[in-house]
Amino acid sequence: MPNLEHLKKTTSIIILTFMIMQAVVPANAQMSLMDIKMPDFFNFDENYYTVYGGPDVSATFIGSNEFSRGDKVTINLELMNKGVVTGFKSETRSRSLTDLEQKLQQTEMGYEAQRTTAIGIVAILNSTDPHIRVKSGPQEAGTLPSGQQVENPVKFNIEISKNAPAGTYPLTLDMFYGYQENVQISGDDETDLGITNMEVGLWYAVGHQNQTVNIIVKDEARFEVVEVEGDLYASQENLLYVTFRNSGEESVKDAIVRISADTPFSTTDDQAFLGSLAPGETARALFKIKVDDSAVPKQYAISSEIRYEDNDGHSRISDTLKIRTHTLPARSAFDGLSGNTWIFAIIAIALVSVAGYLAYGRFFKNKG
Repeated sequence: MPNLEHLKKTTSIIILTFMIMQAVVPANAQMSLMDIKMPDFFNFDENYYTVYGGPDVSATFIGSNEFSRGDKVTINLELMNKGVVTGFKSETRSRSLTDLEQKLQQTEMGYEAQRTTAIGIVAILNSTDPHIRVKSGPQEAGTLPSGQQVENPVKFNIEISKNAPAGTYPLTLDMFYGYQENVQISGDDETDLGITNMEVGLWYAVGHQNQTVNIIVKDEARFEVVEVEGDLYASQENLLYVTFRNSGEESVKDAIVRISADTPFSTTDDQAFLGSLAPGETARALFKIKVDDSAVPKQYAISSEIRYEDNDGHSRISDTLKIRTHTLPARSAFDGLSGNTWIFAIIAIALVSVAGYLAYGRFFKNKG
């Protein structure tokens, strides 16, 4: 390969850049370009070789690609260029070359070897699934000669929905870069100091590759409130029944639910044992809830969390679950009685009153 510093002293180097953007190609495709036609102005003298091949940039996940639903993480991708020159064709085989032309031909081949370098790599990560959001825009990875990898991994911030089902989610990594498409070279004469008035034309194009990067959302237990029973009356202690379901993919053991009772609620019984729950199973919890005298009749949400043991024996805590209920105005001791119950209650009160009156009369009669 020619010494560039020496060439700068003895030649004028003209670099022509022709950037070609093209449509997306199928996943895992090799470097691709649109059909390229050499522009008219790119014509110094001879094109001694047509060279085939180019950069081949691939990405490798650094660290685990398994995450939990609800995670906000930064993923690291290491880029490596495995580009090779796959072949070349001489464009001057039909005639003999002068000594100058042979020297120019050798010099061109030195430049053609740089075809495999990926210049100014820009990486873009995309997700088509609404459960996975890529929060980072295009990332620059610099220039990467063949056989080398980036000094620093390319980083992307992603957010996984709390409602994402467990499974594999493919993301598409698009990589754009410039690369040397062709070289033309010319000169006036060959001397002991080199070729005089040598001109080198470097024509660049844009390569594009894409690759699938998989994100895995792990199997986990997940809980939801499926039923709430019980009336909460102001100024009294009430019973609240709450049914929880394991709607995730893993079984749990020793599950305990705990509520956080804020104003206007209070409790001395804020925990309930749920036990073991397989996926799809439910368990019912009972809480004693005291409602303040000044509670406004309306809807409220009581926060709850479930602590449990997973399949690996690790202690876990669920996301916060909202128990939605409402308060009712304070009621008397007779509120809520049915018609028949009212009749019996009135009869009972009457009997008690009559019995009291008779006892009172006998007492004063005996005193007399």
